[in-house]
Amino acid sequence: AVGSSPGGGGALQRYDHRTKQIRLVTVWPEMYTGLGAESMKYRFPWTFPILFSPHDSGVLYTCGNHVFRSTDEGESWETISPDLTRNDPTKLVPSGGPLTLDTSGAEHYCTIASFIESQHEVGVFWSGSDDGLLHLSRDGGANWTDVTPDELPEWSFITAIEQSPHDAATVYVSATRLKLDDYQPYLFKTTDYGQSWQRIDGSFPTYQDRTQITRVIREDPAAQGLLYVGTETGLYFSLDDGASWQRMESNLPIAPIYDLKVKKDDLVVGTHGRAFWILDDLTPLRQAAHVAGDLRTRHAQAVLFPPRETERLTLGWSVNMFRGPGKNYMMGLGSAITFTEGKGEHGEQRRIMLDAGENPPQGVIIYYWLNEAPTASITLALLDSENNEIKRFTSKPADTTADAKSNDKKEEDPNAILPAKEGLNRFIWDMRYPEATSVPGDLTTENSIAATGPRAATGDYVLQLTVGDTIQTECFRISADPRVHVSQEALDAQFQLWKQIRDKVDETHQGINKLRKIRKQLDIWSEQAADNEQFTAAANAIKEKLTAIEDHLIQTKAASAGDRLRMPSKLNTKLINLISIVAAADARPTKQAYDVYGHLSGQIDEQLALLDGVIGDDLAAFNDLVLAAKVTPVNV
Repeated sequence: AVGSSPGGGGALQRYDHRTKQIRLVTVWPEMYTGLGAESMKYRFPWTFPILFSPHDSGVLYTCGNHVFRSTDEGESWETISPDLTRNDPTKLVPSGGPLTLDTSGAEHYCTIASFIESQHEVGVFWSGSDDGLLHLSRDGGANWTDVTPDELPEWSFITAIEQSPHDAATVYVSATRLKLDDYQPYLFKTTDYGQSWQRIDGSFPTYQDRTQITRVIREDPAAQGLLYVGTETGLYFSLDDGASWQRMESNLPIAPIYDLKVKKDDLVVGTHGRAFWILDDLTPLRQAAHVAGDLRTRHAQAVLFPPRETERLTLGWSVNMFRGPGKNYMMGLGSAITFTEGKGEHGEQRRIMLDAGENPPQGVIIYYWLNEAPTASITLALLDSENNEIKRFTSKPADTTADAKSNDKKEEDPNAILPAKEGLNRFIWDMRYPEATSVPGDLTTENSIAATGPRAATGDYVLQLTVGDTIQTECFRISADPRVHVSQEALDAQFQLWKQIRDKVDETHQGINKLRKIRKQLDIWSEQAADNEQFTAAANAIKEKLTAIEDHLIQTKAASAGDRLRMPSKLNTKLINLISIVAAADARPTKQAYDVYGHLSGQIDEQLALLDGVIGDDLAAFNDLVLAAKVTPVNV
């Protein structure tokens, strides 16, 4: 790494993660404090290229005004190039004065700013200097050729050299002249090892009416001609090899972008603020050219992209331990991480970290393109490999005056969270099956992650997007965490027990809701027939039995979620907590987990059987009594 260290300019550090020691392996560790660059044996800028050979990890390169090679981790260095800069004496004297000089090392010029070895061919090197020279060696550094583009103005700073992953002769170059008050973009491409160059910045857009300083260019390794450029204000991309450019409008803040790295299906952005920003999935960009042609030729209403394979990662048990409104804390990272929870743009649950970076989305990332914003709702269905529907999501219908008034009093559909704007849309399926029925007002289970539906097991799944009369289908796969060695049989067993628990919780909560519905009607009936002792006595007897059943199934006296530490756990919370035991890791459930499930299920079945008995016997007799009096009976 480059870092502040003793020993003069070009401080190069070798860090040992095991011992935590830094060994200085600077090419020429002679101090030059107070002297200009003209006095130095080698000139190094404030930051300089460091590169391991893509063909041999034991070969290390670094650059000052020459290219250096080491085969012993920096214990010794070999010079493999002449001075590859303009070496202009007028640019080597120290600036500053008269009280002090600018000799900290940040003011060194005529140095190599960018350097690569071809990923296709051993010993093919490209070097770009901070004073506008581009050199090529095709024989391991024995000979170097000046291949500077004719249209690159003198004294340009060559910020990046990008070898095309798809062609050995193709290279892209970005440059800037910002220190000369020239803020134009400079982007070049060669397809013949630098014998000729083409400028590809002619259509590069301005931002807020200002031209863009181009700092880095990269080509997508999976899509030839898909280019990414980092500028002083943001990220740009081209779908057509630089013929046209678009700004990446996203949640990336305005910041100078110094480097870009495509890692599998993600784009990692390094900014001047020493921060990282990750674009989670490049699939839609990689297919955008195909989509554009698709829409023109078939006039399709929509295009559904095939999702990339998603790894099923299990977070630590404490990650979702504390949830709900206000500030919450995540303890599984070694220190408390603070976050809040709320709803996103489309009503989906969203977690906002207050003192930590955000994780990638926990789920399957789904992209689809809408040619125009639909007037009616669209739907997205998720199915298993046997085409059994798991879950269905819808978009909110387009607002109209009539609909807006009629929908004011309707309960909001929790699954109506599908975005449906013109252009590219993104939706995250959290890999969850439907949740168990909830009990309104139950503070002991409110916001419990364990109350959510079971997480899909590894395997193949199907997407169906319906827009108008058109249905599009794509397949995708959920794979196991590559760090975990677990069989498909074990994961299937985990899913099945999780689903059984969810179903029993659902049955329990439906029974509680039914019980409360009956009791509420009996309360109303008792008030209306307060003078009829026979009716009120029968109603009160039934309510006593219902309350006794309820007290076994659910805690009714909790005043807050924290009361779980004060009030005894009841059957529903015990059963819900068992989900956390089963789902804590990617593993087969323990025997004792099955035993506890059987133990709790048996007790719940007893109470639900008592409830059925009250409904079938006591309530039926009560209804016969009130019907004889020609009064409306209790509805179950």
